[in-house]
Amino acid sequence: MTALSFDDKGVDVVYQGTEFRLEKALIEEAIEKPYPDVTDHEVLQIVEEDPALSGEPRRIGEIIA
Repeated sequence: MTALSFDDKGVDVVYQGTEFRLEKALIEEAIEKPYPDVTDHEVLQIVEEDPALSGEPRRIGEIIA
């Protein structure tokens, strides 16, 4: 399971026991939209090749508000 922890500067990720950080600028460049408009599902798709997406996608702007 992949764990994502969002803040206003990026996302802390735990993927297959490895912890790393995705910076805001990297996410914006990869998704090609402003950080607050990126969804948790889009971030998960950066991390995992074929993620099991469940529930409604949530915008980062709503998560960190």
